[in-house]
Amino acid sequence: MFLTLGAELEKFFEHQAIRHVLDAIRAWAQDNLFITYPLVQTLVLLGCISVAFALAPVLRRRVAAWGGSIHVLRLRELLLGLATHLLALALLWPVVLVARHAGLPFHIIKSGASLISAWVLIRTVSQLVRDPGWARSVAWFVWIVAALNILNLLQPTMAMLDSVGWTIGNVRISPLTVLKSTLAFALLLTVAVYASRLLESRISTSDTLSPSLKVLVTKALKIVLVVLAIVVAIKGAGIDLGALAIFSGAIGLGVGFGLQKIIGNLISGVILLLDKSIKPGDVIAVDDTYGWVNTLGGRYVSVITRDGVEHLIPNELLITERVENWTYSHDRTRLRIAVGVHYDSDVRLAARLCEEAAGQTTRVLQDPAPKSLVKGFGDNSVDLEIRFWIADAHNGVANVKSDVLLDVWDKFHEHGIEIPYPQRDLHLRSAGELVRALREAQATS
Repeated sequence: MFLTLGAELEKFFEHQAIRHVLDAIRAWAQDNLFITYPLVQTLVLLGCISVAFALAPVLRRRVAAWGGSIHVLRLRELLLGLATHLLALALLWPVVLVARHAGLPFHIIKSGASLISAWVLIRTVSQLVRDPGWARSVAWFVWIVAALNILNLLQPTMAMLDSVGWTIGNVRISPLTVLKSTLAFALLLTVAVYASRLLESRISTSDTLSPSLKVLVTKALKIVLVVLAIVVAIKGAGIDLGALAIFSGAIGLGVGFGLQKIIGNLISGVILLLDKSIKPGDVIAVDDTYGWVNTLGGRYVSVITRDGVEHLIPNELLITERVENWTYSHDRTRLRIAVGVHYDSDVRLAARLCEEAAGQTTRVLQDPAPKSLVKGFGDNSVDLEIRFWIADAHNGVANVKSDVLLDVWDKFHEHGIEIPYPQRDLHLRSAGELVRALREAQATS
């Protein structure tokens, strides 16, 4: 008996036997269970959506804890708004694949999944594409593709677009290949730019890299990702990269002569990043521009002045011209203020008051301590010079000088130190006529 039962089990678990059982189950389901398949598919669709609604709060709580740069925050807001839709897609598309593999009807489920996918794609594009015209065009395109997919007209439409074309060398070009290449290029380029921004935000928060090295790494990653996206899009279009290299080499020589300045600025930008002579946050003065470095670009350096004006200075100018970097090796900067006192005043007391006034100003460093020196004896005053150090030149220089001078003014008035007015001596070469005129004026009066 046991031998017979074992033989039956071995026969049942043979591949052919299992296949017959599965075929029988599928035939029974098609004949009995899926007679009313529209109702069953509708129930499956509603069930997946209900499960997505139930799980969406859990996903939102996890995503809400994300933090970081503005790009991470935008991604967080996008996922918070699409949590239910993404969970529904994660449940519906596997059901569609299983039903297709099993030969079961799935048209209603696929239609629901296509509509939800179109909505998710449109919301995502509206977040990434800031231009309303482009966003509207993409939305129309996505809805058209979703409608064709629901009506089972997508494949015939693609075949019709592919039937019209022409061949150039070994490459066949048709409206379908052009459309696919354009979509692939736009999608890959958008992903590459967004990924580079996310990496840039992560790298900018690193404490182990210097500011100039952060800029160099982020720029290099952005170039690599964009070039990779372009190469993948071209390769996906079926274009031979070898022929493209020959073509680009032919036009590169001619274009290079017209882009000498741009190429020079790009190379100068790489040099600035490598030698670290100028980095974000430095306070520099070049020509008549004084301010702090905001960003280092591939073609220019952004310098913001105290007036809030942002100057875009070409990189080549920073390499070839003389540049004052106030924070190149350290952040400390010494400032000088000229002060004049009356000859009848106590000069030593005035010098000490100047040092005290500078020392009590908030932004002035105490080490090294402020110093007041006698620079000379001028025509109208004894000339003093106050010297002091600050460590935050990017916050302005004129404002801290003003604070020091106001304190000097208060202390001079408190201790009776006089600040002289300019004095001039008037010499008359012939006073006789003036005397007669005065006497005539007195006689007539």
